[in-house]
Amino acid sequence: MDWVTALPPGGDRSYNACLVLVDRYSKPPMFLPFNKDDKAINTTIMILNKGISHTGLFQNIISDRDPKFTLELWKNPHKLVGTKLSFSTAYHPQTNGLAEKMIRTLEDMIRRSCAYGRKFTDSCGFTHYWCTLIPAVELAYKTSIHSSTGKTPAMLEKGWNPRLRIIPSKRT
Repeated sequence: MDWVTALPPGGDRSYNACLVLVDRYSKPPMFLPFNKDDKAINTTIMILNKGISHTGLFQNIISDRDPKFTLELWKNPHKLVGTKLSFSTAYHPQTNGLAEKMIRTLEDMIRRSCAYGRKFTDSCGFTHYWCTLIPAVELAYKTSIHSSTGKTPAMLEKGWNPRLRIIPSKRT
């Protein structure tokens, strides 16, 4: 788990950061837009609500020593449910290498999906920011074959791949 910061403000809450969570085995990412000034309680609640509903209780979380993740407010709920919290050491990002690599992938996918840092209007007239592309970016990653597993993260996580295109029904 790690932060992407210094993102251009976007969305109704002027999100300017994104928290990246990655499952070590199946590799499905979860990207959570945040405002870097959000309080630790908001961050904790969002991660617990989104994370638990998405994957169930965490077994182990590796993160840097961000002040939000070293507070008792963060540690206590995880202690209650048996989640082991591990922290990377300063100047040694390899400890959390999977999240670091996912951050580079996320940044690349967002840059390729929009004019990075700007809002844009699609053909239907809807205005988008980087944070509105997060669900599509997550889906694209989850349905792409991963080099280390030879399978899609969605297949490893759920046992099936999401349907991505409309297949016309055959008329009889």
